[in-house]
Amino acid sequence: MPELAWPWMMMLVLLPLAAGRRLTKGAGPALRLPSDWAIGHESTGSGFRGRSPVIALWALAWCLLCLAAARPQWPVDLPPHALPARSIVLAIDLSGSMAETDMRLDGRAVDRLVAVKAVVDDFLQRRRGDRVGVVVFGSQAFTLTPMTLDLDSLRAQLQTMEIAMAGRETAIGDAIALSLRHLLAGNPAEAPPRKAVGQPVIVLLTDGVNNAGRVDPERATRAAAAAGVRIHAIGFGGDGGPLARLGRSGAEIDEPALEAMAAATGGRYFRARDTAELAGIYAVLDRLEGREEPAARERLLQDAYAWPLAGSLLVGLLALAVSGRRS
Repeated sequence: MPELAWPWMMMLVLLPLAAGRRLTKGAGPALRLPSDWAIGHESTGSGFRGRSPVIALWALAWCLLCLAAARPQWPVDLPPHALPARSIVLAIDLSGSMAETDMRLDGRAVDRLVAVKAVVDDFLQRRRGDRVGVVVFGSQAFTLTPMTLDLDSLRAQLQTMEIAMAGRETAIGDAIALSLRHLLAGNPAEAPPRKAVGQPVIVLLTDGVNNAGRVDPERATRAAAAAGVRIHAIGFGGDGGPLARLGRSGAEIDEPALEAMAAATGGRYFRARDTAELAGIYAVLDRLEGREEPAARERLLQDAYAWPLAGSLLVGLLALAVSGRRS
């Protein structure tokens, strides 16, 4: 519904009536109206009845002018503002030990990577509006998905991950360094742009120890801390499956190193021995790195005085044309 910014201006509608009465009262018997405006004039066709359409037009023009002066405004609902985005990189271990089938998902035994895919997919569904990238690592680290707001495409990319696609060893230092590079660079070409909120975050998941790569994890951690990037580290894996019993499983998780890494950057270290614990950890991370609540929708009051003003002008011109034709 339209609103009036200055509704008291509508009182001006009564101004001509009040002015006419005052003039009539003050003039007394000396005030005389022209014969063609005289009420009830019978000798000519230009009396009050003859002039009534013109008077009505002028009255309408005045009312429209008063309405324009009252400044009508039309409310317009603005689209909700884009929420500030958190920047998160998921660094996921794809070394050979991720082939261990010591996880259960929907009642069936699965390897560690299958469990990770399911849990991370659920995590991403709760991060709508955030800018997320994925770095995978084995003997080396590489980018699976650059920083993006398109989390549906990112979730599809996650399903393409394969064990040992980056090598069978574990380059944790390289993974942190590459993740840090993405967080600091962002994606300038991405639209719509989002204002970053909170600390950038690396969520590192591994089931082994650093035994490959060119970057020392401690050095990468110091760089992250200096840049204000928080690292949450997850040590993932159970007691081992068939590969462990055959003596071919990966090395034990270096928990002290992961704990130190998280502590140095203000993050947390988590240990997940099964799928349920991993899901619980990502739920905790979702709360720790919570998103801002959407702001209330805003309304813009758009001025609409031009319409009654234009109407007043047109009606006034019409009144002049009718009056000229009758005279």
